[in-house]
Amino acid sequence: MTTEDETPQQFAQQRWQRTPEATEVILLRHGASQPFVPGQPFPLVDGQGDPPLSSVGLTQAQSSADRLRNEPIAALYATNMQRTQQTVAPLAALLGQEVVIEKDLREIGLGEWEGGLLRQKAAENHPIYQQMLLEQRWDVIPGAESNQEFGSRCMNALDRIVERHPGELVLCTVHGGVIGSILAQIASSSPFAFGGADNCSISQIVQSEGSWLIRRFNDSSHLFPHLHHG
Repeated sequence: MTTEDETPQQFAQQRWQRTPEATEVILLRHGASQPFVPGQPFPLVDGQGDPPLSSVGLTQAQSSADRLRNEPIAALYATNMQRTQQTVAPLAALLGQEVVIEKDLREIGLGEWEGGLLRQKAAENHPIYQQMLLEQRWDVIPGAESNQEFGSRCMNALDRIVERHPGELVLCTVHGGVIGSILAQIASSSPFAFGGADNCSISQIVQSEGSWLIRRFNDSSHLFPHLHHG
């Protein structure tokens, strides 16, 4: 009850803010890597394809560094694949930070389709590729990791990172499959619902009191500034 001279109590909408104990994670997908040439498989690291960034990917990496340079990032992570390390390198230089390698955030193991062959099979719309999309199962590919194996190692790696950085913002430069798996698990969605993240796009998740929250997916506005003019 108010009188005519009193201002009624008001509750404005507030911008989201991380709570003091929550850990915020930026998932930055690596930049575009070198194209696959049939008969010339990518070099392998621990049995997985390890192409370097292309010239386009190097430009994307610099754009992402410029976008993120003013964020209060406490730690930088990359995988054991050179494309993630090359992507985060410009940002690490700007921030003056070392990059920590987290091997368990590496891309899905593709079995017999390693070394870039998946790209060719996708372009050819190979029957096994069609089946993989229909069933949303990586291990339709002979020798590939299962969704469960892949998802478990990714989430376990994230849990370790969160334990090291309570109340902080960290950035993990990872792979498209990793982003898709992590977000699908958090959202309890179909396995491939978050597939197709753009190279050097930004996704954002937060863990608070043991629960994960998705804040962003596939933010690539820093890569296509011409789309925001006119």
